[in-house]
Amino acid sequence: MNETKEPYRKLIIVLSVVLPVAVAALFSIKIPGYDFRFLPPIYATLNGITALLLIIAVIAIKAKKRKLHESLMKICIACSGLFLVMYVTYHITSDSTPYGGEGILRIVYFFILITHIFLSIAVVPFVLFTFSRALSGNFERHKALAKFTFPIWLYVAVTGVIVYLMISPYYA
Repeated sequence: MNETKEPYRKLIIVLSVVLPVAVAALFSIKIPGYDFRFLPPIYATLNGITALLLIIAVIAIKAKKRKLHESLMKICIACSGLFLVMYVTYHITSDSTPYGGEGILRIVYFFILITHIFLSIAVVPFVLFTFSRALSGNFERHKALAKFTFPIWLYVAVTGVIVYLMISPYYA
């Protein structure tokens, strides 16, 4: 692959591996004495905002409003980054909350949670490569990858809200 076509390729690959490994490793760390129980509704709201802005950004680009699309996508990336910081902060200072639902809801919850987790890992390189292609002005390749990135990212954002809504009655 030509570096001029993917100028941030190595960095994106490193981030795509390091981020999920670091998040997984941080789950083994517990820092007592802090109360961040207020964070889950905030980071769930960030997921909801991201989902809404992703949809508006697609509408904007289809309407040829490139600057608006660009601004919205940068906000989506910032929201996702802020989500990640809050998510990790909450989980390194709080015990995990077990899901207390039963029957079909339990199956639905775990299906959504598992697909959400796997796709949230997979979406990182998609988002970064899509963004990188836009930054480098490679809009044909950006558009081609965005067709895959958008639905995955939207699914992750929406299911983040759903997971929160399903688990929130069980928070201590």
